[in-house]
Amino acid sequence: MDENYITEDSDILVYYKRGKTWLIKPNAKQLHTHVGYVDLTSVINKRYGDCVVTNKNETLWLLKPNLEDYVAKSRRKTQIVYPKDTGLILLKLNIFPGAQVIEVGVGSGGLTTYLSNLVRPTGHVHCYDINPEFSNNTKKNLERVNLLEFITIKDINTTGIDVKNADCAIVDIGDPWSVVESVWEGLKGGGNIAFVCPTINQVEKLVIKLANSGFTNIETVEVLSRIIEAREGKSRPAMRMVGHTAYLIFARKIFPLTK
Repeated sequence: MDENYITEDSDILVYYKRGKTWLIKPNAKQLHTHVGYVDLTSVINKRYGDCVVTNKNETLWLLKPNLEDYVAKSRRKTQIVYPKDTGLILLKLNIFPGAQVIEVGVGSGGLTTYLSNLVRPTGHVHCYDINPEFSNNTKKNLERVNLLEFITIKDINTTGIDVKNADCAIVDIGDPWSVVESVWEGLKGGGNIAFVCPTINQVEKLVIKLANSGFTNIETVEVLSRIIEAREGKSRPAMRMVGHTAYLIFARKIFPLTK
């Protein structure tokens, strides 16, 4: 059947007003929400973009999920990197099809999902973590979006960072300075690196370590995001916004001066 039409095995993002969504499959039989329920067998053979009406006469729209939707609805063992931070990280790392990427600290695999999607079909994300529970959860999340073949996950305590000549690296762990030298060894000259740090204390210690360990072009950024409620005659910024989530630190690998 045409991929624009919904089958029993299709993933559907069910959308209600003001951004309330559910990610489901029709084989779940029924969707129960705060605005009523829907018999999901009725959505089979509908188009993405069609709507259904609940028993309470509320309209729900049937949308095709994109990668952001899968990440937002993924199983989480840890907090994921926020979309507002993810965009800048991907830009600064200069991710491209075929890139070899080092990722230290996979968490719940949100960023891993975006990285693997961008490096395919010939690139790879080399992931390192110390928690088997996190690693297994990440694999399940990547398998759901058919991206598992583009990553490997290793126990950093067992293997260390054993990749060489990688194009870029991302580090999201509590003590990022502890892997700076190992990641330097794994990167190619001029390779980009990004770090995600929740606190300014981590930033201070990390930046000093980077400056003394063969990195330059070091910068620290905080990304803030605010929704604008655009409505005829009464548009204004939303009363709430996503403020501080993390500090992002970027740098590039250099070689020591030779005499």
